[in-house]
Amino acid sequence: MAVEVVNESGLAVDEESMLALARAVLSELHVHPGAELSVICVDEAAMAQLHEEWMDLPDATDVMSFPMDELRPGTADAPSPEGLLGDIVICPQVASVQAARGGHSAQDEILLLLTHGLLHLLGFDHEEDEERAEMFGLQHRLLSAFLGRDAPDPTED
Repeated sequence: MAVEVVNESGLAVDEESMLALARAVLSELHVHPGAELSVICVDEAAMAQLHEEWMDLPDATDVMSFPMDELRPGTADAPSPEGLLGDIVICPQVASVQAARGGHSAQDEILLLLTHGLLHLLGFDHEEDEERAEMFGLQHRLLSAFLGRDAPDPTED
């Protein structure tokens, strides 16, 4: 799986854990091993600009996902097609604030946001209650399996 993690945020992040998580989640969801993913960590100013440009909303947010080839999870017998999964942008500064509010580490929050972003790239959403239950349940299961312990609950959407 071609996964690139770039940190331009100015804060230290565990890029190796992010890379390992992305690969674990994509493997668990049977995404083609040739799929490509880019993850970038940016500062609040860059995230606020993206949030305004793409969502027409003010201020920095925690995570944004930009799907490319609209890949969906596959099965063990039929993985997703090969292609560009897309880009995930995470703001570690916002993640740190949310982590403090949630009572867990900033790194756990970043990993939660990465899992959340991956699920959005794969077509999951949380607009409706049923969708929310499915997405957040899967997010919790995947992150808990990766961490080897109970994952933190999200503090923000």
